[in-house]
Amino acid sequence: MIFVDTSAWFAIYSLRDVNHAAAICEARSFREQLITTDYVVDETLTLLRARGENRRAIAFGQRVIDGNSAQIVTISELDFASAWKLFHTYHDKTWSFTDCTSRVIIERFGIRQAFAFDDHFRQFGTVTVVP
Repeated sequence: MIFVDTSAWFAIYSLRDVNHAAAICEARSFREQLITTDYVVDETLTLLRARGENRRAIAFGQRVIDGNSAQIVTISELDFASAWKLFHTYHDKTWSFTDCTSRVIIERFGIRQAFAFDDHFRQFGTVTVVP
C-alpha cells in the first residue's frame, strides 16, 4: 500500500504545480494499492478549487471518489482523537491537522510508503517518501 497525500494529488491534477511532471511519472509506476483519507480528499478538492482549478477538482473527484483509483479511509472518532493528541504533542512541528490524521492512518495500516511532496511526511520518520 502507498499512502497518497494532498501534495501528490494536487501535483498530479494541477498542470501549474512545479511537481506535476514528477508526480505523473511516479504515479504511472505504482503497482500497489493506493490509500488516502477523506480528510486528504477534502483538502485536495478545496485546494484545487481555491487555486482556480475547478475543472480539475471535478476530475479528481470523479477519479478518486466516484472511481476506484484509491481506497478512501474515513477518519473515525478514535483516529480523530489520536490525531488531536499528535497535533498538540508535536507543537514544535508545523504539521497540519490533516497531516496528523494521515500519520494516524499510516500507522494503523502499517503503511511503509507515502507519495507526497510535503516534507512533513519525512518528519514522521515512519514511512519512505516517494518520489
